[in-house]
Amino acid sequence: MNVILRFLLDLLLRFLRTLDLPLLAALLALMGIGLATLHSASNESMRVVATQGAYFTVGLGALWVASRVPAHILKQLTPLAYVASLVPLVLVLFIGRGKYGNHWINLGFFNFQPSELAKLTLPMMLAWTLDRHRLPPRPSVLLTALVVIALPVGLVLLQHDLGTAVLVLASGVFVLFLAGVSWWWFAAAGAVGIAGFSLAMFAPIRWFSFLRPYQQDRILTFRNPENDPMGAGWNIIQSKIAIGGGGLTGKGWGQGTQSHLDYLPEHTTDFVFSVLSEDFGWIGVVVVLALYLFVVGRCLWIAAESRDGYARLLAGTLGLSLFVYVLVNGGMISGLLPVVGVPMPLLSYGGTAPVALLLGFGVVMALKARRTVNR
Repeated sequence: MNVILRFLLDLLLRFLRTLDLPLLAALLALMGIGLATLHSASNESMRVVATQGAYFTVGLGALWVASRVPAHILKQLTPLAYVASLVPLVLVLFIGRGKYGNHWINLGFFNFQPSELAKLTLPMMLAWTLDRHRLPPRPSVLLTALVVIALPVGLVLLQHDLGTAVLVLASGVFVLFLAGVSWWWFAAAGAVGIAGFSLAMFAPIRWFSFLRPYQQDRILTFRNPENDPMGAGWNIIQSKIAIGGGGLTGKGWGQGTQSHLDYLPEHTTDFVFSVLSEDFGWIGVVVVLALYLFVVGRCLWIAAESRDGYARLLAGTLGLSLFVYVLVNGGMISGLLPVVGVPMPLLSYGGTAPVALLLGFGVVMALKARRTVNR
């Protein structure tokens, strides 16, 4: 009997050997909260919960497989992974589908969103490119890095998916930031961002003729959703009501009125965090945000402990990217940012997004398992 127990224990330890248990525990907690929130948001639909659970299972499998890949193999496969991720970004322009653009490829049993892979392969390729040179990068190397960023970002923009394009761009910017690019570059980019925000707030809408009508509506709604409370402003107004209605402790799991009475649109996807706020109140919000911050901090710790430039750049970027995802969705549902269709990580209903996200954290664990990557 003792021999069998020792064998099983050894088997379990081998299975968990490459996993970062604190990081995995935080991710499992977020997934559990996500399933509970989806159960409430979908009016207790077990089909939605089971489907999302299946996606999480696939994602955890991808995480485990990625964590088992030696870090030097990951580094060697990076250029191939980057090029391979560009192929579906091109294909989706011709065979894709979506409400406002060509965002998904219908595989029959699953709608695949290629842009989600770019959030992982772009920082991988940038880390690979920059690690081959002395840091901070010279202007010629920086120019190459900008081309690496421009390819996937440009292809996503052609899909008319501005929100995802911004997130893909952010993942590239974080790599440059961690690589020690001069602060003047980021100051200039910040000035451009402030100018763009000012235009969005105050410029006449005719100045945005290059945008599609629904994108122009989002800018107008962002400025003042009360101008059209029964139309374009409905989403944000109902989201704010749900967030404020939860109070400190919330109305209780499954007791929120905004989603159950269908006042809150997209309550299983983009606005699922509003459902969580109404059900669990500010206490639930603080717990979830603390879990997100722990995941980000753990990735940064893994990056800081690594002795290899590729691992430091990639692990740190994937952690900071999660922070941006949470920031954009949180700002969107509270009216602090325009609605751009960005889901809340591991809480919103979806397939490609959680699988790609968990795959990325599997890469982080692989980098931790072996902190020196062979050049």
